[in-house]
Amino acid sequence: MPREQAVDSAMLALIALGVMALLCVGYFAYGSLVARQYSLDDARVTPAVQKADGVDFVPAKPFYLLGQHFSAIAAAGPIVGPIAACTVFGWGPSLLWIVLGVILIGAVHDFSALVASVRHGASSIAHVAKEHLGKRAWLVLTAFIYVALLYVIIAFTDVTAQTFRGLTDELLARPETINKGGSVALASVLYLSLALLMGVIQRFTKLPGWIYTVVFVPATLGCVYLGSQLPNVLNIADIRVWYGVILAYCFVASLLPVWLLQQPRGYLGGWMLYLACAVGLLGILFGGFEIKRDAFEPVGSYAKFFAGGEGAPPLTALVFPFLFVTIACGACSGFHGLICGGTTSKQISKESHCKAIGFGAMLLEGLVAVVALSTIMIVAKSEAAGRTPGVIYGDGLAMYITSFFDRASVRDGTWMSSPVFVVAATFGAMAFSTFVFDTLDVSARLGRYLLTELTGVTSRWMGYAASLVTVLIPLVLLLGPASAKTGQGSVPAWQLFWTLFGSSNQLLAALTLLGITVWLVRTGKRCWYVAGPMAFVLVVTVTALGLQLFAGVREVGRNGFAWSPVIVNATAASLLLGLAGIFVVEAWRSIRHRPAGAA
Repeated sequence: MPREQAVDSAMLALIALGVMALLCVGYFAYGSLVARQYSLDDARVTPAVQKADGVDFVPAKPFYLLGQHFSAIAAAGPIVGPIAACTVFGWGPSLLWIVLGVILIGAVHDFSALVASVRHGASSIAHVAKEHLGKRAWLVLTAFIYVALLYVIIAFTDVTAQTFRGLTDELLARPETINKGGSVALASVLYLSLALLMGVIQRFTKLPGWIYTVVFVPATLGCVYLGSQLPNVLNIADIRVWYGVILAYCFVASLLPVWLLQQPRGYLGGWMLYLACAVGLLGILFGGFEIKRDAFEPVGSYAKFFAGGEGAPPLTALVFPFLFVTIACGACSGFHGLICGGTTSKQISKESHCKAIGFGAMLLEGLVAVVALSTIMIVAKSEAAGRTPGVIYGDGLAMYITSFFDRASVRDGTWMSSPVFVVAATFGAMAFSTFVFDTLDVSARLGRYLLTELTGVTSRWMGYAASLVTVLIPLVLLLGPASAKTGQGSVPAWQLFWTLFGSSNQLLAALTLLGITVWLVRTGKRCWYVAGPMAFVLVVTVTALGLQLFAGVREVGRNGFAWSPVIVNATAASLLLGLAGIFVVEAWRSIRHRPAGAA
């Protein structure tokens, strides 16, 4: 039901303050409680110190490692998920799940995955499973991770391409034609080029670290301004071209040395992330914006869904389990476990740092999700119709910035015609894109690692082939169902695949927690704080995948085996459910037949 009157603007600020207070309590109270269960001991030598080689194992100060880890995990998930969930279910249940989920499940998952990796020589989560559950469990989890990574790449490639398309209708109030999509695309290309330049300078010079901050962070903002002034340089409306360009970038970036692109881009992206969070919080607290969305939206009926027919709600309108998997990384993400066991655990210099890095960074991601949620809360339904989450998020940050430099235009509702808004909107959309780039090329790199690990072939040509396969599969799927029609018209590919992405990502988190539970049981430690979240997320994700499988079977019954996103998702869901089932069986056998060791 549409709102007749906007909620007082103070409500938004009070919600933000309450969320920040709960996150602080979660860190200092519950985070400390979980930390005591692991008996963190700084006298125990960490792999970063024991195996220090100056390349992979490098002890880092907690402050710098926190920023690096935060920028690696805080991708587009906590932005797209909350905005999509608010559109379907309202901001009330979305906010509740973000706060409770990130404290009780997401932060515990990340913290536990990091500790488990550190205690196992900085090994990956799959190798931890191999040690305690056996080789079959390792193979199954590795295959599961690869399929999940493919869906990460599919979802984020499409939502980035949508942002780059050039949506001019939002800025028609300006006298000249402004192609904001072209502005963001150019700014993003300049940003990546700047990261490459920074990587080369770092590699071949010995300049003090502060110089890179003083020079390259303002230069990044300069890229934003230049992009806003040259909006038509990369004006490409065909989304298929952007699919190819973005995935070609992923292929190349996954093969480049980490010092050349990944490290400098992560450093600059971290600053963009901090600036975006600061802008969002200041805008929420002092911008004077009103909540224009309903706290609760009508949800779909299970009976009508299973009955089918004209009045049947879409699959994603079922509040359980799709509220949880739609928000995805905003509350819990299995992808984070890959980061914890991939790079972060190799830089932990003391065990006590695991709490700040693992638990703390995930709470910061929850704050990112709340800021993203606020950008849809302040926009009426009619204004948000047809706009992607990336555009809504970018425009929301732009409104917050404009409120400080041109408050009159925001108060009068003419903020889109403000000169400040053009630059600010480019900053907001580019901030979103930088998060996505971090996820995309890291996912492509991890996919290459997984395929070479599974095959046992580590040659350079195998690396090329593994990267090529990892980007070609998403390209084929994006070009196939991207123009598919549903009962509601044309649906963007990211929306078609997001539910499967969220389901697989959170099921990966459940399997990670299950592997950690087995480790704790076998070493005689209490496991309630991981077993409880594991059971809940396992039920949610298995239900979500089961419903998607049901929808696919029904689609086959109606139209046969035609090329359809519903059938593609159902096929992937059946594969993921089978892999997860084998992993659960192996976990049960490990607990039942192998006696627990000494605590």
